[in-house]
Amino acid sequence: MSSSPHVVSDVMTHTVVAVGRDARFKDIVQLMEEWKVSALPVLEGEGRVIGVVSEADLLPKEEFRDDDPDRFTQRSRLADLAKAGALTAGELMSTPAVTVHADATLAQAARIMAQRKVKRLPVVNAEGVLDGLVSRSDLLKVFLRTDEDIADEVRREVVSLLFPAPAEPLGVQVREGVVTLTGRIRDTSLVPVATRLVRAVEGVVDVECDFTSGFPHGVTS
Repeated sequence: MSSSPHVVSDVMTHTVVAVGRDARFKDIVQLMEEWKVSALPVLEGEGRVIGVVSEADLLPKEEFRDDDPDRFTQRSRLADLAKAGALTAGELMSTPAVTVHADATLAQAARIMAQRKVKRLPVVNAEGVLDGLVSRSDLLKVFLRTDEDIADEVRREVVSLLFPAPAEPLGVQVREGVVTLTGRIRDTSLVPVATRLVRAVEGVVDVECDFTSGFPHGVTS
């Protein structure tokens, strides 16, 4: 019986290519091409993450290669112009690095990515040492869970706890990640709670409740 991947450590990539602050421009480009990544953590000392160098940090060198920027561009894009002349990861990197801890929830990681407009996050321990990397595609892996896995978890973690003695057995059907709950329940005020709890199960795409209220014929409280 499978359970939801709830935290970053459940989906992150443990093998990560990284560079030191003295890594040269062409070496960074070559590593990105070799490993098919668009950003590299920059490490110092015993593996502490001090920044991230991305394709966006490298592009100004090409953009301004044969350009003589006017005064407005010089003022408004000072940081990009500095990166156009940069030679090492330490000069190119964005710092401080936007990171996440391994025990952060997938929702927290997704929120950080959205708010900071990044595609991946270095995963660090309490000392800031690199443990791995989590990307947007890693977070989307939860939607690869089978319908059977999702249904099992909904029955176990939601239905059996929220409706321990239903008037009649409740149905849980899952199709392509959409969960449908059916059956008769005594307290319809629990429907919004059930919807929220089911939606919180990793891999659920949507929730539909088709409950009826009251007791089956011939049964009283």
